Amino acid sequence: MGEKNGASRRFVLKQGAVFTVGGTLAQSGIAFAATPARPGTAPPAGELLDRGISEKLARHRAAALSKVAYHIKLDLTQTDRTAGSVEIGFDRKPRSGDVIFDFRGLELNNLRVNGRPVQDLRTENGHVVVPERHFTRGRNEIAADFTSRIAKSGAAIIRYDDTTDGSRYLYTLFVPWDANLLFPCFDQPDLKGRITWDLTAPSAWTVLANSPVARRTSTGEVTRWEFEPTPPIPLYVSSFAAGPWQAWHSDEPGKRPITLYARKSRAGEVDVEPLIKSNRDTLHWLETWLSTPYPFAKYDMVIAPAFPLGAMEDVASIKYNESTTLFREPPSLSQKLNREQVIYHEISHQWFGNFVTMKWFDDLWLKEGFSTFVAAYLQDSLQPESGAWKTFYIRLKPQAYNLEVTRATTPLWQALPNLAEAGGNYGAIVYNKAPAVLKQLLFLIGEASFRKGLRSFLARHAYANATWRDLLAAMEAFSGVSLERFGRQYFLRRGMPRVDTELSLRGGRIAELALTQKSVISEGDGSGDTWPMKLSVRLGYASGEDVILPVRLDGPRAVVEGAEGRPAPDYVWANDGDHGYGLFQLDTRSAAWVRKNLGSIGDPLLRVLLWGAIWEEVREARMAPREFIDLAIHELRRESDEQIARFVMFRASTALNFYLPDRQVAEAARSWDRFLADQTEAAQLSYGLRKEYLDVLTYDATSPEALEVLRAFLSGKRLFDGAKIRPTVRWNIVTRLLALDTTDAKALFEAERSGDTSPDAVRQAFLAGAASADPARKEEYFRRYVEDKSLNEAWAYQSFANFNDPAQAEVTIHFLERALGRLAWAKENRTIAFLPMWIRGFVGQRRDERSLEMIDRFLAVNSAIPADIRRPLLEARDELARTVKIRTMAAKR
Repeated sequence: MGEKNGASRRFVLKQGAVFTVGGTLAQSGIAFAATPARPGTAPPAGELLDRGISEKLARHRAAALSKVAYHIKLDLTQTDRTAGSVEIGFDRKPRSGDVIFDFRGLELNNLRVNGRPVQDLRTENGHVVVPERHFTRGRNEIAADFTSRIAKSGAAIIRYDDTTDGSRYLYTLFVPWDANLLFPCFDQPDLKGRITWDLTAPSAWTVLANSPVARRTSTGEVTRWEFEPTPPIPLYVSSFAAGPWQAWHSDEPGKRPITLYARKSRAGEVDVEPLIKSNRDTLHWLETWLSTPYPFAKYDMVIAPAFPLGAMEDVASIKYNESTTLFREPPSLSQKLNREQVIYHEISHQWFGNFVTMKWFDDLWLKEGFSTFVAAYLQDSLQPESGAWKTFYIRLKPQAYNLEVTRATTPLWQALPNLAEAGGNYGAIVYNKAPAVLKQLLFLIGEASFRKGLRSFLARHAYANATWRDLLAAMEAFSGVSLERFGRQYFLRRGMPRVDTELSLRGGRIAELALTQKSVISEGDGSGDTWPMKLSVRLGYASGEDVILPVRLDGPRAVVEGAEGRPAPDYVWANDGDHGYGLFQLDTRSAAWVRKNLGSIGDPLLRVLLWGAIWEEVREARMAPREFIDLAIHELRRESDEQIARFVMFRASTALNFYLPDRQVAEAARSWDRFLADQTEAAQLSYGLRKEYLDVLTYDATSPEALEVLRAFLSGKRLFDGAKIRPTVRWNIVTRLLALDTTDAKALFEAERSGDTSPDAVRQAFLAGAASADPARKEEYFRRYVEDKSLNEAWAYQSFANFNDPAQAEVTIHFLERALGRLAWAKENRTIAFLPMWIRGFVGQRRDERSLEMIDRFLAVNSAIPADIRRPLLEARDELARTVKIRTMAAKR
């Protein structure tokens, strides 16, 4: 609570910020109109001041305020903090109560409303309450000065200090509600604002933001960058970046100007033309396909060092992580496609998320799932030879299916009482399930109706907000298909269907073919309803043409029309084309044939779908892990598709490292290691395939023979593709030797650290060092994870898998309980990616019953932990329980 006496009093906010009053006028602007408020219904401010941004507060503000605009001035010349000022203009409905804005920075000074100092303030939980009496009807202005943190982690402005050349880089990351860590604002997605950035930085730097530069003024060693106002945008995608960037400008006549930025020390690694071309082609394709022009005034691509996320769709200034965007060696097809998919996804966000924004983060899928789906559709158009829908299945659906069978699964629409818990809504449901459901929707209503509905949806909600119901209404209007049940089952219901095949034969012909469905989880809510599905069923014949039959599965069982009387197929696959979403199971007869004949399946999409079905046999403990490894070795010898080979390799690796009982590992590892090493030199294979085998070998090598192969690669006695291996592979080998605690591992690590002088060497050494089996080294890493504020978050979570290598299970189990005790800390003090990666690293790498018991005790004692912590922990716990079950069953075989 602030003090009332004096014209320039200081107020201490509960989270530690300092606040004073007195100052100047704010600047006005225009944004979209919010839902009308009902006069006289403003709730007391105290009901709205929970920590974070409660849904109740957000709804109140959206009804009361509109046409929000921000003018934000910042001084970026200091190392660990920035001083700035903000002017907020907005329209306010009469009798709508006190005005509440959000601020979690260090200090807030000299607050004025409509030019007059305000002294009777209330502050609580990162909110500042300005009494209603200070505001007039219509347009109002709030102005204030503030100070906020700049840091390597845990701040809205992230600093990266390049040890290679001494340069410093700054960039922002506000998602999902961290804009108020930097400046006072109404930090919710449905109060879009016009933003004018006004940034002062060292004159040697380049500064970029969400809009073009209006003017630039240099005064000695500093330069002021004033940017044009943006259209109405959500604050979580407002941003800037500053530093001595290397820039590449592409401004060809008749083409959209694009600027690419990277830190100078890595400029030589940036393949400029392919990146610019990919971005330009994507923008053009989306404008054409959506019949909607690119909605912003310029376009930048920023390769940000130590970026905590894979990428971020900031308006007109997309940030990309260096480690997945820059290749230090010739990439495999999977690496190239992954980078392309990220580009497609982030550019799609300019329409889905930035132009049309979900009203609240309960509809997070509406931006993430849509952008992922459009990325696949886009890849299929721009790169028809790449097998986009095969990539779509491999990258997305198995991860969604794995989550759906756990207690952690949620509906697509995820109730969210507070934005402070929004991190828990990210994950495989919004990124993986949502695009798969959209693919089913497209198949159900047809491409023409889907596209028309999408265009209508964008036009109707331009620069505004929408919900999943708005989207389905647009699709329904153009298709004439009722989507009420589709929405209820796919958007509001947890879990997914398990689809089984019932095949009855008589005299060598089909008597009846039917599909059945039931939920993969026991919902306990009395719900017996089923998912509406449109599917294509394949009858597979080795000696003749396959038959594809359509089927609608709307209830618990459906007979496949047109199957009766046909010759008995060798196998039946119920999800041909991968249009359906669910766990599709092979019947016993089909599974037996597919196991023996996978290599004869010519269609790549069908082949990988059947590999996925066989892998489910392992996960259901119907097939021994060792059998799968042997099958993988046999079939991979004739597999020429890089993506499918990678898909199979990583599942075989999981079977070896997690599912096999200890007594079976040594023998299986020798076979697997020998196979991988041979494949790295198989002349008939493509470079990309041999590279995939080499990468898996560096992750999995266990046998003495395989370790000698790795040492031969390090010493240069063994070449890859006719040359010595590159730094990334060298570091992977050193990491593996450290994890296995070989006698020469430490010396090889030190040799690599001194020999690699590249800009990425410090990061690589940190990641590799986490694999050390030395208990003292482990202690130091764990201490840095939780105490070292100078440690970049991306470096930290990229190292978790090495720290918790399964080969060191007896060493790392002593950190499990401590890691569980830090879950709330990870949520409170790190960005949204950190907590799930913490759980994945410290829980997801376990495979033993002792760890499962420890986690169950933690859950029992901490039954009241927030849902956004409990869900990802339950997901990892249930996966561990599955692992323990598979290992137990395999040990009995």
